[in-house]
Amino acid sequence: MLEAFAVSTGVVALGEIGDKTQLLALLLAARYRRPLPIIGGIFVATLANHAGASALGSWLTRVVDPSWMRWVLGLSFLAVALWMLVPDQADDIEGSGPGGLGVFGITVVAFFLAEMGDKTQIATVMLAAKYQSVWLVTAGTTLGMLLANVPAVLLGERVQRWLPVAWVHRIAAAVFAALGALVLAGVGG
Repeated sequence: MLEAFAVSTGVVALGEIGDKTQLLALLLAARYRRPLPIIGGIFVATLANHAGASALGSWLTRVVDPSWMRWVLGLSFLAVALWMLVPDQADDIEGSGPGGLGVFGITVVAFFLAEMGDKTQIATVMLAAKYQSVWLVTAGTTLGMLLANVPAVLLGERVQRWLPVAWVHRIAAAVFAALGALVLAGVGG
């Protein structure tokens, strides 16, 4: 059970480096300079988004034949591994001002929407299907998002200067590829 939490935390933390939601965290921090409501908004949005994604992954394991699920999961992990190698752009996530929502509200809405169909949301669905633990995967992926995004909020663009984003993406891709290969081989399933 601890494996589900640890793997979920690790792959999402790695996968989030340089992702559009991390770029969004940098933009919000630079624009509003209010880290606590931004961090709170990231937490709430991620928890809600990833709980739904984990529930979907768990549900899929109940309705899809296990032999098919192994192939779907294995190939999905390999696809996300390739997707990790495609960097996100800041232009993809810039939006308008808070419009009465406040910094916390705009962060919740922006992060929730930015995560829809994102690599980490898809990974959360797959991890929940693999480990069949909605709560541990949700907790792990939420922690992984916070581990990647809180430093971005607190340290801003200084973080981007000393983290080799391309290498982090390659490591995350390798982790997803290994998970895909293991699932396809029937290991740990």
